[in-house]
Amino acid sequence: MKHIIIKNVQIVNEGRIFAGDVLVKNGRIERIDNQIDTNANIVIDGKGKYLIPGIIDDQVHFREPGLTHKSDLYTEPRAAVAGGTTSYMEMPNTKPSTLTQELLQDKYDIAARKSLANYSFFMGASNDNLEEVLKTNAKNVCGVKAFMGSSTGNMLVDNPVTLDKLFSECPMLIATHCEDETTIRANIAAYRERYGEDVPIRCHPEIRNVEGCLISSSLAVELAKKHNTRLHILHISTADELDLFRNDIPLKEKRITSEVCVHHLYFNASQYDELGTKIKCNPAIKDATHQAALFPALLDNRLDIIATDHAPHTREEKANTYFNAPSGLPLVQHSLNVMLDFYHQEKITLERIVEKMCHAPADCFRVQERGYIREGYHADLVLVDLDEHWTVNPQNIHYKCGWSPLEGTTFKGRVTHTIVSGHLAYANGVFDESRQGERLEFDQ
Repeated sequence: MKHIIIKNVQIVNEGRIFAGDVLVKNGRIERIDNQIDTNANIVIDGKGKYLIPGIIDDQVHFREPGLTHKSDLYTEPRAAVAGGTTSYMEMPNTKPSTLTQELLQDKYDIAARKSLANYSFFMGASNDNLEEVLKTNAKNVCGVKAFMGSSTGNMLVDNPVTLDKLFSECPMLIATHCEDETTIRANIAAYRERYGEDVPIRCHPEIRNVEGCLISSSLAVELAKKHNTRLHILHISTADELDLFRNDIPLKEKRITSEVCVHHLYFNASQYDELGTKIKCNPAIKDATHQAALFPALLDNRLDIIATDHAPHTREEKANTYFNAPSGLPLVQHSLNVMLDFYHQEKITLERIVEKMCHAPADCFRVQERGYIREGYHADLVLVDLDEHWTVNPQNIHYKCGWSPLEGTTFKGRVTHTIVSGHLAYANGVFDESRQGERLEFDQ
């Protein structure tokens, strides 16, 4: 493996920014110092740029197996790497759903052959697979995913007895999608009666409403407290749910943690008329009041992690009526850019972006030796030019689906280099696919 030196760079890590050099050797961060003079295969001039740890995205849907016309474990990790995400945790609602240890291993085998980024895959829970769930190896699997609400495939976990057993017996982190199915179904029936099949897209946050989120999240927290479960609630989208989370103890001591996704920070319900089904997702993007409440909760640590819930569909699938257009949007290539946009607006510092996108996922999931720029750690590193302007368009989108809800947006700040487990996987728009990413390991 080639040795790499990054020279004269501003290093953003563990709450501070400082100038220095970084030496990468044998896949690890060998040395961090003011000045490093040694031979290396690759020398990168970091003058005027910022070096951050590789982003860890704890929630993506890369669609393989079974839905590879939308995306796959080759295209989406490439897109992730181009955007500064070096590690991802992928969700089990593929086809077939990841509900057995055999199917889980199949995904790891595919990723080992194809994924440019580091990878982990959630084991899926259903109403009838608890025995399989409990076989999961916490050392090399990020967690168990439970859809406590709407789900694709056989993945809705709504049986009270099953839920109680899952929370009481699962020894590892449980990540939940929380929306109350009964509430959503009642709302769908009411809006169908009013509009027929032609429900306006702006009604999406009224159908998948605040009440549905709060009922389900409250139940998850109640179960976690009852059984002392490690619970991570994904994609919080409402102000009402924020009181469920505490910020009076460090993240490493929390048993109940939370995540916010970039699209819930960036978009609000006023944009449905412009963007339509492009921003249809579950849980729904809510009104500006909820959007505005999420940022303070992120900054005061009620919300612990920033992720994407990257969930691509084809343009053709999205260009459909309300009930027929699938939910989800592609984001993993652009999540850092969205947060840098907030940085340039002075809403968040670089140090806090790194904390929420790199350090916090590593701490929450107990990822071994990643998420920080530390000597001895795996070399997952991202070099960013904060001054370069660029516009999102189909020519520079790496998602297999070929589109983004951010098309036409001009961002200030661009990823120039991405190092994945010591391999320079991306440099100035060019990929090096001679090495694949590595399987994440955990101290659970």
